[in-house]
Amino acid sequence: MNSLNHLFAFTALTAMLLSGCSSSPGLPRENAETLAPKEVLDFGTLFAENCAGCHGTEGRGGPAIALADPVFLAIADDAAIRKIITVGARGTAMPAFAESAGGMLTDTQMEVITRGIRSRWSQQGILAAANPPSYAPKSAGDAVKGAHGYKTYCESCHGPDGRGGAKASAVTDDSFLALTSNQGLRTLVIVGRPELGAPDWRSNVPGKPMSDQDVTDVVAWLVSQRARNPGQPYSSLNLARRQESSRDQ
Repeated sequence: MNSLNHLFAFTALTAMLLSGCSSSPGLPRENAETLAPKEVLDFGTLFAENCAGCHGTEGRGGPAIALADPVFLAIADDAAIRKIITVGARGTAMPAFAESAGGMLTDTQMEVITRGIRSRWSQQGILAAANPPSYAPKSAGDAVKGAHGYKTYCESCHGPDGRGGAKASAVTDDSFLALTSNQGLRTLVIVGRPELGAPDWRSNVPGKPMSDQDVTDVVAWLVSQRARNPGQPYSSLNLARRQESSRDQ
């Protein structure tokens, strides 16, 4: 009997020792190894670490436009989205993320982000009955016509000369124009900022959507309002020149 007790005790002790080895200090647990930055291929992680700071949690918008906007995704194709991720927008807050452009993301990671944005937040057929303006301009804009277009489609919210109104902020603010690219302005005019209550190109004037050329002209007018030498503080000379340009139009 004593032999059996000794054998049982020995067996139990051996099992305890072996199980202790599997959780000994310093031994990595299963799936506990941290991936190298280049090995991260989870969309949620990549978006949270590289995009959400400006475009908001789950792409719902922040300092930059919402990417979880089906209208935006119907206007901008994957090539356009991939390009802006890759090279950024020079002179704006949108940096280049590609390693080849000084960023931290591989081609595979940028493809994961591009496809993830599309697969999660696009809505097939959302513009099926619409004739949307193109993502990029098809022709040169006319700033003079754009000034009239601004009055028709934008002034009721953004105020005279784009200086801001009761419903929306200033769009001729020197800092805003200095930090927003021409394409960024066009995108905003087309898709609006739905997360902020700003309408897209169809809803500025009920029953009168903006045409592609209307959008192009309004953007040309906004671009014409940029300070010649952007930077802080803005000189009184720059302000006077911009006001004079507005009067000439």
